[in-house]
Amino acid sequence: MHPPPAEVLARVVKAYDVRGLVDSELDATLMYALGRAAAEVLAAPRFAVGWDMRDSSSRLAAAFIDGVRDHGVDVIEVGLASTDTVYYASGALDAAGAMVTASHNPPTDNGVKLCRPGAAPVSIDTGLAEIRDLAARSAPPPVAERGRLTRRDVTEAFAAHARSFVDPDALGTVHVVVDAGNGMAGHLWPRVVDGTPVVTTPLYFELDGRFPNHPADPLDPANLVDLAAEVRGVGADLGLAFDGDADRVFAVDEEGRTVSSSLVGAVVAERLLVDEPGGVVLHNLICSRAVPEAVRSAGGTAVRTRVGHSFIKAEMARTGAVYGVEHSGHHYFRDNFRADSGVIAALILLEAVAAVGGPLSRLVAPHDRYASSGEASLRVTDPAAALDEVAAAFADRGDVDHLDGLTVDTGPAWFNLRPSNTEPLLRLNVEGRDDSTMRRLRDDVLRVVADGR
Repeated sequence: MHPPPAEVLARVVKAYDVRGLVDSELDATLMYALGRAAAEVLAAPRFAVGWDMRDSSSRLAAAFIDGVRDHGVDVIEVGLASTDTVYYASGALDAAGAMVTASHNPPTDNGVKLCRPGAAPVSIDTGLAEIRDLAARSAPPPVAERGRLTRRDVTEAFAAHARSFVDPDALGTVHVVVDAGNGMAGHLWPRVVDGTPVVTTPLYFELDGRFPNHPADPLDPANLVDLAAEVRGVGADLGLAFDGDADRVFAVDEEGRTVSSSLVGAVVAERLLVDEPGGVVLHNLICSRAVPEAVRSAGGTAVRTRVGHSFIKAEMARTGAVYGVEHSGHHYFRDNFRADSGVIAALILLEAVAAVGGPLSRLVAPHDRYASSGEASLRVTDPAAALDEVAAAFADRGDVDHLDGLTVDTGPAWFNLRPSNTEPLLRLNVEGRDDSTMRRLRDDVLRVVADGR
């Protein structure tokens, strides 16, 4: 079998995973080569491999599995799964993990997320570049003793593991609308809440990789419209929306208003710190100030990190943090092999809603103190030069740091401006003590960027 073209591999291997167009970029040849290369680079005794509901996922997974087995490495096929289920399998079975998914991308795309045994992340700096380069070479003949293939459904085991983070009886009779977006949450959620008193109104639970109702991308407010309407229509306490591979979760309150992942993170941190006084909680630097304030108020230690799961997981390992949150809807748990899980975060949130007697707005009100711009993507010719221009313009406006791009804290407001990993873009996030303060700082930054274009 000829190796896939190096230029295609260069396009599809991203900072944290592999993603590309099915057939024209991601085909059986490329996935086989990635399987051979991943088996060699990760050097694990076995792989746990799962896939999502996309039409192409099972056949691409089969090619990846063939590559792994031809390198002499055993494969545990977990079948249809969410990404956090595969992370759980990696940790529980001491296996490298491969999840065939393109998450929230369109139906034309697919990809694979990889991890080392124990759900340790694999990024471009920790193995993906080596896998990419090795996959571009001609593979040696299959080894004499091919890796064994076994099949094991770990969904029920993961669901029980997720429930262990809460007291199922304490969930009361919380009424939640769950929008699975025709993604893997439709497969996982019923098993997670089985045997609990949670009342679920399901929305788009049918597995369909064509995403006939709306894209499985809850970060886009347009994709929360149906959820918001259903929550209001049935009088639920809150609504939850998952992305396609169900590793991220987003929330709306009983009026259908979006509740930021920072506010969800503040609530989850408080709940976990009850059982771990003084524990460390991580938050990436575009999370709201509400997160570190909630952590400190609960007696914990808040630690700020860069954006990106590999940074979060590395810092969790270094600090022993009980929990980490990213504003993008990822929630990481030490007792989940430091991996992220949408359903674990969701269960802890439901338990907290039940504890205050609902609804969600009552729970998050104490943390909802700031105005946020949301993330804006600014196209520029030279991101590094534009960042330097902004840094010079704001050098005397407040506290400055360069942990991830540029962060300036003026006191009443702060902003972070950081370059995209893959495009000539700058990502801008601004937060202020009120809307007018936030808007003034945001507009000041936008003027400097515009002047430098």
